[in-house]
Amino acid sequence: MIKVVIIEDEAPAVRKLKRFLEELNEPITVVAELTTVEDAVAFFKNGKAVDIVFSDIELTDGNAFDIYKEVIPSCPIIFATAYNQFLMDAFESNGIAYLLKPFSFDRFEKAWQKFKLLYQSKPELNNSMIERLGALLGQPTIQRNYRNRFSINTATGTYFLETNDVVFFNAEEGVVFAIDHQGKNHLLTQATLKQIEEEVDPKLFFRINRAQLVHKTYVAGMERYNKNTLAIKLKTGGSSLITSQSTTSAFKDWVEK
Repeated sequence: MIKVVIIEDEAPAVRKLKRFLEELNEPITVVAELTTVEDAVAFFKNGKAVDIVFSDIELTDGNAFDIYKEVIPSCPIIFATAYNQFLMDAFESNGIAYLLKPFSFDRFEKAWQKFKLLYQSKPELNNSMIERLGALLGQPTIQRNYRNRFSINTATGTYFLETNDVVFFNAEEGVVFAIDHQGKNHLLTQATLKQIEEEVDPKLFFRINRAQLVHKTYVAGMERYNKNTLAIKLKTGGSSLITSQSTTSAFKDWVEK
């Protein structure tokens, strides 16, 4: 029997994962459904036998990588999330696959087959083998080309804004602006910040809160804003950008790489 743990704080996402697991028609049992970082740390510290973890990243009380900093499960992890900026972190945390929501059963099944290769080759998995197979099998599936420029429409025509010139993206009242290194606002055709996030390189851009996506090149420094958030100072000056509580830890890790 394959023992599965699901770490996910959204009930519809849990139901979808369990439905897909049932469709695999294999001997599977879900031994735990965890919704918080705190619950997951407590579960793994108990040392219960687990074969595979399905993990969201943004949880109610923080970031899932806070779990894996404190305790690393002795099994592979398949990450299922709506955010693409955590790809590298995932493959450094026993990750063997990265499913971007919303994902199809076909994508889910391919990730499952990667796990089965590990599971069938050796029952007692060690971290180095997981990392090697994750690099071998996971990386080719996520290679992609990211946007280098944006088309900006005006009343008289269209001009182009280079992605490297964008200090941060800002969403407000249903529209998205790109703010360049001269402090100029450019109205984008993309309707949501999530769409922008999916089109830019996650090594260079990080979504620090619901409304802002910042370019690493222009981050000059950071300081504590309150207990669980940071004020990000930009090389271009102006007001600091504030992280949300759920992104603070991941941002600190990301910005130093």
